[in-house]
Amino acid sequence: MEQTKYAFSKTVDLGYEEALEKVTEELKKEGFGILTEIDVKETLKKKLDVDFKPYKILGACNPPFAYKALQAEEQIGLMLPCNVIVYVNDEGKTVVAAIDPIASMQAVDNPALGEVAETIRGKLKSVIERL
Repeated sequence: MEQTKYAFSKTVDLGYEEALEKVTEELKKEGFGILTEIDVKETLKKKLDVDFKPYKILGACNPPFAYKALQAEEQIGLMLPCNVIVYVNDEGKTVVAAIDPIASMQAVDNPALGEVAETIRGKLKSVIERL
């Protein structure tokens, strides 16, 4: 698993569709549901008539923690849900990555969010590690 300033990612030994299924399963085990699914490849073809690699953005939500975050910070909805991406890189390998909520919530000066972000970070990191 790799970590950047804003995400956890892993190149997986799975096909694209299989990786989408597996990450969705693993997210469910951590209490997340998929609220949104954006097919970037399909959208770019439709809107710009360009070909792009397989790439989906999944909007994952863990309702109890989303509720806690919203209670602590009314406008935190701007940073929800937690995005998880699945795509095929230039080498033809499948990559799965998840946002690091600590990084995205650093801009919000609210200590009450720290515990929620820390917990969600651990859950998302576990998901990526298990792939």
